[in-house]
Amino acid sequence: MGDELRTTDHGPRTTLFVHRDHRRNFAQNLYVYAVVSRRSKGVSIGVNLNPDKVCNFDCVYCQVDRKTPPLVRDVDEVRLLDELDAMLELVRTGRLFEHERFRQTPPALRRLNDIAFSGDGEPTTCPRFLEIVRAVADLKRRRGLDGVKLVLITNATMFGRPSVAEALAVLDANNGEVWAKLEAGTEAYYQQIDRTTIPFRRVLNNITEAARARPIVIQALFLRLHGNPPPAAELEAFCDRLSEILKAGGKIKLVQVYTVAREPAESYVDALSVAEVDAIVELVWRRTGLAAEPFYGPGN
Repeated sequence: MGDELRTTDHGPRTTLFVHRDHRRNFAQNLYVYAVVSRRSKGVSIGVNLNPDKVCNFDCVYCQVDRKTPPLVRDVDEVRLLDELDAMLELVRTGRLFEHERFRQTPPALRRLNDIAFSGDGEPTTCPRFLEIVRAVADLKRRRGLDGVKLVLITNATMFGRPSVAEALAVLDANNGEVWAKLEAGTEAYYQQIDRTTIPFRRVLNNITEAARARPIVIQALFLRLHGNPPPAAELEAFCDRLSEILKAGGKIKLVQVYTVAREPAESYVDALSVAEVDAIVELVWRRTGLAAEPFYGPGN
């Protein structure tokens, strides 16, 4: 079976096997990995700042294997930067695409789009998050990669920390982009999906303040829970929260509407259909006027 090209109301889309492989490991690396990302539309180099697999959320859809003990629990910054420098060289020379996992990458996707702070937990909880962001930005600058983004994939829970706020400013100065998780409209649904002791209102306030300082991307994963899609009232409430951010002076450059693409933490979680994802995209645009982009489940 080869890669398939399909068409939706949002234009042509390609189902690529390289898009399905988001393993957070590469060779003997402990912290740095590479994926061909649907949302990045190219190669995204991941920097895992949570090798201990500890997270302040326990999302029902999380694909991190928390049953297998971690290889390491702490971040060795020197090794992390060495791994990142070596990965950047693999992409620059094209040797990354000689590896079995990346051989089928189409030419159009053989571009380095970003270096993403992501991984097996919430990256902003890393004790030396600010120092690592600074060091990665310096490495990117030394390599002349001004056009490559620094992406923070985050649940926005720690934005109140002064060191995290300073790190966001470093991102702003280095072609950075914040991708903040928001996939609920009410406290009850947020707790059902994200399962955390952190109040929904804190997340909303943090996202709003961050969006007032720079345009952000909202990443919204919706799913079937016990066979049921998100209630219509919940999706309306989600749009209300987006509108509240805008009314407070926040800037949202894109809403990424996606669904489960890999094996989730809970067996009662499943992906939405293409039509269901498209309907949420249309709702977001109709209710808020924001640009929204769909990303579908397995095989789509």
